[in-house]
Amino acid sequence: NLVCSELEDLWSLLPSLPLSSSFSLSPSSVLGLGALASITAYWLVTRPRPMRPPCDLKAQSVAVNVSEARRSAILKDDTLLEFYYDDTRTAYDMFQRGLMISGSGPCLGFRKPGQPYEWISYTEVAEQAQVLGSGLLAKGCQPNPEQFVGIYAQNRPEWIISELACYTYSMAVVPLYDTLGLEAMVHILNLAEISVVICDREEKAASLLENKEKGTTPKLSCLVLFNDFSQAFVERAKSCEVEVLKLEQLMVSWGTLTNCPCIKILPYKMFDCLRGFAVCRCLNLICPLCFFCSFHFSFFSQGSFEIQQDDVSISYLPLAHMFERMIQVSMFCYGARVGFYQGDISLLMDDIKTLKPTFFPVVPRLLNRIYDKILGSVTSPFRRALLNYAVKRKQAELSSGVVRNNSLWDKLVFNKIQESLGGNLRFALTASAPISPAVLSFLRATLGCLIFEGYGQTECTAGCTFSMPGDCSTGHVGAPLPCAMVKVVDIPEMNYYAKNGEGEICIRGPSVFRGYLRDPEKTAEALDSDGWLHSGDVGQWLQNGTLRIIDRKKHIFKLAQGEYIAPEKIENVYMRCVPVLQVFVHGDSLQSYLIGIVVPDPEVFVDWAKDRGFVGSYEELCQNPDVKKAVLEDMSAVGREARLNSFEQVKDLYLHPEMFSVANGLLTPTLKSRRADIRRHFQEQISSMYSKKAN
Repeated sequence: NLVCSELEDLWSLLPSLPLSSSFSLSPSSVLGLGALASITAYWLVTRPRPMRPPCDLKAQSVAVNVSEARRSAILKDDTLLEFYYDDTRTAYDMFQRGLMISGSGPCLGFRKPGQPYEWISYTEVAEQAQVLGSGLLAKGCQPNPEQFVGIYAQNRPEWIISELACYTYSMAVVPLYDTLGLEAMVHILNLAEISVVICDREEKAASLLENKEKGTTPKLSCLVLFNDFSQAFVERAKSCEVEVLKLEQLMVSWGTLTNCPCIKILPYKMFDCLRGFAVCRCLNLICPLCFFCSFHFSFFSQGSFEIQQDDVSISYLPLAHMFERMIQVSMFCYGARVGFYQGDISLLMDDIKTLKPTFFPVVPRLLNRIYDKILGSVTSPFRRALLNYAVKRKQAELSSGVVRNNSLWDKLVFNKIQESLGGNLRFALTASAPISPAVLSFLRATLGCLIFEGYGQTECTAGCTFSMPGDCSTGHVGAPLPCAMVKVVDIPEMNYYAKNGEGEICIRGPSVFRGYLRDPEKTAEALDSDGWLHSGDVGQWLQNGTLRIIDRKKHIFKLAQGEYIAPEKIENVYMRCVPVLQVFVHGDSLQSYLIGIVVPDPEVFVDWAKDRGFVGSYEELCQNPDVKKAVLEDMSAVGREARLNSFEQVKDLYLHPEMFSVANGLLTPTLKSRRADIRRHFQEQISSMYSKKAN
């Protein structure tokens, strides 16, 4: 019953057949009909087949008689999924499975500027990990899950080899990253009693050494670096009783001499967090595996998708976070490949073109940039009309369950867009923040691949809901994964009640963590007595059994008149405004209105302003009060369309010419706003705006 858009398009492209008044056909008409019949017959044989979803898309989750919770409709009963393969129960097992599948096949890829990717095989990775792990034992590390080893580095093959070295000998990995800040870094090193930290370069190791010199990290005794370092740094470290080694030096000098046999690894149902990110225990990575199993099970159930050995993923999202870690262990389990970006986000698109990934893990901010780039590249009215028409035709196919990149419109309109991402994409996964339904629907059509949306957090091992294969609808984050039960609970102060299908999202199941490492007070705040993880996010159950994220509980604040504000919800609305690239909404309990910090989009802002009669450079326009007024009017219009209440609309704003970024400390490594830091950074502008209004 599939209506093929291409067949309709071919009909419209053919000229009308000339018919005589007596309906006799001329020879040319007969030839035309014959050609059309041939085309129709060819289409009937080669027509695209719709994807078969794993369950009824109108009922994707099922109510469970446990506190009004819901579970995946894929499951046969209320028993949650723990493992897909009975003999693959840890992250170490998953890599070993990939090793058996791929052997000497490529595993980890890297590249130098302007060069093709080079690959390290599964066999080489396994051998290097075993040697490095035994070297760590020789430096005093103990082969048990209470032994924590820090990794402080950007994404690169050595990161994964170091992680696997720890897993091979039952040690736990503690990821560190730049934006933690000095106080948090010291707290983590001391809480986990970390003596060995593996770094990528001398600058990062020097920051750790500085803490040691101050006496704030007494346990630190060894720094292992990927890159070269100076002799002066060695002497400095020696003066405070810290040994500095190159990674290869540890492997050659110690690993080969003390090459211990791998230790038998058993799974345990436990998963701790160091506040803000996971402590990945080799012995207890049952929980990440549950996410992977659910992810994999969802696809296998409908028989039209699976990770394959020749799949390749691009690694650029921080490995210090669970999302990227789960992507990688999933790839490894099938002997697939992971290629790393060069470490410079400005070169990411070039890395993608070179790598030609089939899997693209992505965050909404990047998808928004791709969307804006596509629209910004279409200048003429004719090309824009053609693009819009082609998108509608592809969206019609998607609504019938057809996902492909070889249609007429792909070849005529979307081929350059798809080539910009390597041309081989089969599927993408977006997470970490909400994405605009319009952007998601548009990119599903133009990229010609599956784009899934997931929801979760570190504490439930990356994911607890996931959009279903075959479901092209937007505005939700899918149904519960087979490893999790999900429910919503009342938030009276925000007028959300579970009886209406709205409330704080809570998760329970084998993928939920055991607690924060050595922090019972914070653990009690996150986990209730029945084992439900309270997410701090506000959700709404839709009629088809999927979950929509509608608000945020943790970042809410109250205005002077008593109205509660969820700034992230408002920011997501304003992000749809054409000149807005980034926005931060701020309010104060002593004030009755909101204000905002806006970073205009440098690629469209100047032209946008010019169309409204404003001329000047990007920086000059940001300082122009009339331009600010025009931006505020646009944002207010978008807010009204999204049905924001009057008190939810910003009344004043400051245009800032520099992007929020990880480098300037205003974004987290997963590109979320560091709200407290942004507030401090713009305190002068915030005070000025409130003072001006008061006057």
